[in-house]
Formats: sequence, C-alpha cells, structure tokens
Amino acid sequence: MNEPQNRRVAVIGLGAMGGAMAATLHRAGWSVTGFDPSEAARKAAEETGITTTDSLAALAGTPYAVLSLPAASIVETTVPQLLADPGTVAIIDTTTSEPATSQHMARLAESSGAAFIDAPVSGGRDGAATGTLSAFVGATDAALNAAEPVLLALTSGNYSHIGGPGSGNVVKLLNNVLAAANLASVGEALGVAKAYGIDPATAAASISGASGGSKVSANMYPNWVLSGTHDSGFSMGLMARDAALAVDVAEQIGEKPELLAAVASQWQDALAALGPTADFTEIARTVAPAIT
Repeated sequence: MNEPQNRRVAVIGLGAMGGAMAATLHRAGWSVTGFDPSEAARKAAEETGITTTDSLAALAGTPYAVLSLPAASIVETTVPQLLADPGTVAIIDTTTSEPATSQHMARLAESSGAAFIDAPVSGGRDGAATGTLSAFVGATDAALNAAEPVLLALTSGNYSHIGGPGSGNVVKLLNNVLAAANLASVGEALGVAKAYGIDPATAAASISGASGGSKVSANMYPNWVLSGTHDSGFSMGLMARDAALAVDVAEQIGEKPELLAAVASQWQDALAALGPTADFTEIARTVAPAIT
C-alpha cells in the first residue's frame, strides 16, 4: 500500500454521499475538513466529528481532496480553486461527471504537479458509510498511485482501473443507464405478474434466482419499491440526468444506442411526472403503478 506522509484530506460536497465518505475517512484516521455551501450539510457533518469550513479557498493546497458534487460544471470551478496553492497531492473525484471534464482536470492538475482521478462510485449511502464503495477509475498509473491511499479507505480496494482520464466516467454512466433500464423493465414485468394475480414479491424472488435476475429484482424492488419506502437516497433527478448523459456520451462518438435512448426518454417522462427530488426507485410509480 502507498502510505501517505500527510493524512490531511478535504471533502468537497457534504450531501448524503460526501458526508458519509467524510465520516468514513475520519474513522480511518484521516484529518478531514469538509466544505459545502449548505450550512445544514456542514452542521450534519460536524455532528459526526468532521471539521468544516464555509470557504472553499481555505482548502487550497490540502494534500488530498475528495469531490462529491452534483455536476461536471461544479467540478470545473472547484478544481482550480483547490490547486491555487501548492501542496495538493491528489484529487479524487467521485462525482458522476463527464469524460471531457475529467480529461481537462487531469491535465490541469498535472500542470500543477498534482494528480486528478475520476473515480465515480457505486454502493450508495451504506457503501459510503462503511468504506465499501466500488469505484470506476479513470487515471494514469501515476495519478492512481498518488490517489490510492484515499481510494483504498473509501472502497476497501474494490475499484476497477478502467483506463485513462475520463474512462471511469464513461463506464459509470453506462452502469447507471443499465440500472435505469433494469428498474423500468423489472417494474413492467412485475406489473404483468400482478395483473395475473401473482404476488409481485413472489415473482421478484423467483426471477432473482433465475437468468432474468439482477440486483434490481433481488434487492431494489423488495427493499425500496414493494416495501413502499422508496428511501434509497438517490434521486430521480440524478438518475434521469445520468441516463441522458450516457446517451449524450455515446452520441458524441457516433454511437446510437436505441434501447438506451428509449430508456433515457422514459426517465425524462418520469422526471416530469414525479419531480427531481423523488427517490429514483419511484420510477415504478410510472411504469407499474399497480405494484406501488
């Protein structure tokens, strides 16, 4: 393991995921300072023992930084501020961002003698809180080596080095649009089962042990849809955005994934009907209202 000489880390973005990652790093012995423009988010982080600041500029030059931000555009404005003072070793961007942004940020960091990796994560709040996230990493070998101490603390080693800068973003977006497709298709299938008088939970359990099974049928529908809780912590707005971004990234290189484009359109319809703050599992309300 690549042991860091300085265990100071800034966590930028203290929402559900960022706040949980900050707490995980704190428990792992890192000296964590968090930033979020939301006072409520900062106070929530402070309750877990995290030191916070209301000034992003105050974190410039912190040896390590973890980004958990809502959009690539915010990554683009944040990274230059972190690099404004010398001392940055590595920036680990867990945002579901865009490959062109990550490629640009990697070049910018390298020009300042620092590393930047795109490492969008999967595993939700539970994975962030327990240090068991999985990550899709886009980086040079040197940048990954520099960022690895923080990455290991967040993932317990469960990460895939996909390729160069931006490649982690591509595969994470593809992962999310596939999950989006599965959420819609499993909902429709369970709606058909219900129409035949079959208990949707029984149908989901049976399918989950066969070739049509998935994490969506085995866990997401039983835990969040059929239970009626819809409390995954991931929003409709973010999933609809990610599905659309996946199609956009494909089209930028001349690919035309027709099924994925149809899925992205279906999620835009659900977004319009339910609003961006609905839980993403509430897609079932639009594709299979009889089971919700």
